[in-house]
Amino acid sequence: MDRTTTEWNVSLNVRAGILAVLLLALFVGLWEGLNRAPILGGGGELSEYEQLMAGADETASVPPPSAIMVRAWEQLSDPFYDAGPNDKGIGIQLGYSLFRVLTGYFAAALIAIPIGFLIGMSPLAYKALNPFIQVLRPISPLAWMPLALFIIRDAQASAIFVIFICSIWPMLLNTAFGVAGVRQDWVNVARTHELSPLKTAFQVILPAAAPTILTGMRISIGIAWLVIVAAEMLVGGTGIGYYVWNEWNNLDLTSVIFSILLIGVVGMLLDLALGAVAKLVAYQE
Repeated sequence: MDRTTTEWNVSLNVRAGILAVLLLALFVGLWEGLNRAPILGGGGELSEYEQLMAGADETASVPPPSAIMVRAWEQLSDPFYDAGPNDKGIGIQLGYSLFRVLTGYFAAALIAIPIGFLIGMSPLAYKALNPFIQVLRPISPLAWMPLALFIIRDAQASAIFVIFICSIWPMLLNTAFGVAGVRQDWVNVARTHELSPLKTAFQVILPAAAPTILTGMRISIGIAWLVIVAAEMLVGGTGIGYYVWNEWNNLDLTSVIFSILLIGVVGMLLDLALGAVAKLVAYQE
């Protein structure tokens, strides 16, 4: 890559960053301005819904960004306080959610990657297992929750099981695709050097398929983070999903919006972490 191309990429990244900041400022400014502007009424009778909203406290209306930033400061300044079962800091709630996600996610990786290797290397295994995969893969992870609660009889373990189920399929399929797509020439060279099947798998196939495997893992972590929020809303107790639902029941829309934004930030950080790992295993032929 020459210097001109590098300068152009740097310039493009800088301009994209400036544009993103401007768009964010415009959106936040409009939101704040519309929230503070007086609402022009039509002069007629208020509907039942409008009367209800007018009689509710101010937390029932959509809060402005300034109120959300104040709430964010309050929550993030003491994120690990514990004042009882229904009053825990946002750091504790996120900690429970991340524990469930990562436990189910890594358990899925321990199963999905070896089976994906088997499917990718063996046409017989692919034809035998593919019908089961095609039947189980489209099932919503949350559909497993009642069965998990009945069998496991533990809310946290059931949530981890749901994460396991939703994480396994992208990793399994991407691993199988990556292994099956390894160039046959490389495998033939390994056979020429009389490498054992195990050494061929670890020294030739795994490095070649690693970028595709990491892509599946990256997809899985995003799905897992999506599902844990819904799962925690169902099972309750602790976690960021339960926190959102509990704040909604308290009619604290400011905390709801703050937690929604926090969910997005954490999901982005998880994706960036796996994206960085994927860059480490990327290669050019």
